[in-house]
Amino acid sequence: MASPLGQRLRQWRSSPAWQPLAFTLAIALLVAGTHSVKAQQVWRGSESVPLQRAYADWQQKHILYLGETHDSVADHQAQLQILQELQRRGRPLAIALEMIQRPFQAALDAYIGGEITEMELLEQTQYAQRWGFPWSLYAPIFRFAKEQQIPLIALNTPTEVTRQVARQGLESLGEDDFRYIPPLADIDLSNTAYRDRLQEIFVAAHQGMSHRMNFDFFYQAQVLWDETMAKVIAKQHQRHPDRLILVLTGRGHVYFGDGIPQRVQRRLAPNLRQAIILLNPTATEKAKPRIADWFWQNDPSL
Repeated sequence: MASPLGQRLRQWRSSPAWQPLAFTLAIALLVAGTHSVKAQQVWRGSESVPLQRAYADWQQKHILYLGETHDSVADHQAQLQILQELQRRGRPLAIALEMIQRPFQAALDAYIGGEITEMELLEQTQYAQRWGFPWSLYAPIFRFAKEQQIPLIALNTPTEVTRQVARQGLESLGEDDFRYIPPLADIDLSNTAYRDRLQEIFVAAHQGMSHRMNFDFFYQAQVLWDETMAKVIAKQHQRHPDRLILVLTGRGHVYFGDGIPQRVQRRLAPNLRQAIILLNPTATEKAKPRIADWFWQNDPSL
């Protein structure tokens, strides 16, 4: 187990909140680890592609997924660089954020509108309690969005709802819980490949540890997370089809398209143009066919 995840796991297990928070372990496992930084290079599959050609391709998409490791400085530098270049090219943009939960969209709007400060944004979105990764990693992206008046979109399911599902399953939700999430009929649990990958991670993570988590409920919570984000992205595209949506999310939500992308595609036209860009991939990730459409490796001077 990677050291950063091991530290987090020990913190969770020593915390009274361990059981409610344990459903987040799969994504933590998927995004844990460090990446060596090489000369900037972009690949489409195994083909190295000139950067300007890659940007020309990305500019024609409806949605770009920038799959990150949440605590990676390199990944957030890459996101900012991609954002800045696409903005320079003149396409209207929107930035969709896994790290902000849906009830706090008004705070994002107020921040972009200059009505609240950055500190007030952190307070009003409960960033430290609900996300918790260092704000310094994301701050340059938020500041650039404000400077350029790029809309910020809150994607994530409220913690209270995902905790409830992780404890007792989707059927335990009450009417009020559906304010920010899709109806049960829109939550597709049928992807067996996705389920199998998550189960492998779940089992490996709990080896030698006592736990009370039900995997079926854990899987339902994970899919709910994905479906909520997919629903918001799809609605944003329907309202503003001219905008290129950049989705900042953990790489586990976009691997093979199983988490968010295929669920967005299901809600929209089959010819929707999407692309998954995996930032600073490991050798293991790059060796897996169809894990992503593109790979990006940072320039060490960034």
